[in-house]
Amino acid sequence: MNGHCGLNAAAKVGKVRQARERLYRIEGIVLKRQDFGEADRVLTLLTPDRGKLRAVAKGVRRTTSRKAGHIELFSQSHLLLAKGRTMDVITQAQAVNLFRALHDDLLRFTYASYMAELVDKFLEEEDAQEDVYLLLRGGLEALGETQGESSLALLTRFFELRLLSLVGFQPSLFACANCGQPLDAVDQYFSATAGGALCPACRTSQRDALPLTLNALKVLRFLQTRDYPQVRSLVLSADVHRELERLLLRYLTQVLERHLKSPEFLELVRGVNPVAG
Repeated sequence: MNGHCGLNAAAKVGKVRQARERLYRIEGIVLKRQDFGEADRVLTLLTPDRGKLRAVAKGVRRTTSRKAGHIELFSQSHLLLAKGRTMDVITQAQAVNLFRALHDDLLRFTYASYMAELVDKFLEEEDAQEDVYLLLRGGLEALGETQGESSLALLTRFFELRLLSLVGFQPSLFACANCGQPLDAVDQYFSATAGGALCPACRTSQRDALPLTLNALKVLRFLQTRDYPQVRSLVLSADVHRELERLLLRYLTQVLERHLKSPEFLELVRGVNPVAG
C-alpha cells in the first residue's frame, strides 16, 4: 500500500514539474492582433530576449476576460505563457504600460501602427534583438508625449533611420553609395536601389535616383548619428519633411520588397494638408 502511495506521489510531482517546464515568463509589446475562432485572439509580440513571437490568448474576446485589458494593441505587459503544440498560450497578463495617449488620438495611433508594422516586417520570429525592442518601447513612449504633426513626423524619421541601422540596412549618407567617394556639401541624389546617397557624377548609374537637397542630406545625417533628445529640437520646413518622408519610404519599400499598409492610412488621416514646418 505504501509503495503505491509513493508511486502516486512521484507521479504527481512529475506532472507538476512538467507543467512548470511548460510555463515561461516574458515581457512583450503587442505589435499586431487577429481574431481567432469564436473568442480567442492571436497576438504578435515583440520581446527583448525571445524576439518576435506569436501566441494565442484564449477567451480574451469575452466580456468576462480578465486578460483583455492587459494585452491591447501596443501595450507593454508581463506575460505568463504555456508552450503549446502549434502556438504558445497566454495564461496570465499584467500591463506595465498601456500607452493610453496613443489610443486617444488617431494621428498618434496611426504613427504607432506604422512603427509596429516596420518592426514586424523587419524581424523574423524568434530573432532576439533587444535594441529593437528598446527602440520601439522608446518610440511609443515618445509618441505619447509629442505634440504637433511636424514633431511626430520628425520622431518617425528618427525611428526609421535607427531601425534601419539596427537591422543592418543603414543607408549610405556620407559617401556615394555607387563610387564610394565622400559627398561634397552640395545637392546630391538618392537611390533606394544603390542603398543611399549618390554624387552628381553617379546619378545616371541608377534609374531610380531622386534629387536630394543639401538641407535634407544634413538632416538625414543628423538623425542617423544623434540620439533622440538632440534630434527633437529640430525645426524643419514642410518641404524638407516631405522630401525626407518620400525618400525614406521608397528606401524602406525597396529593402523590404513589399509595400507597407500604414503609410497609406496615415496619408488618409492627415488628409491632403502637408506637414507643417
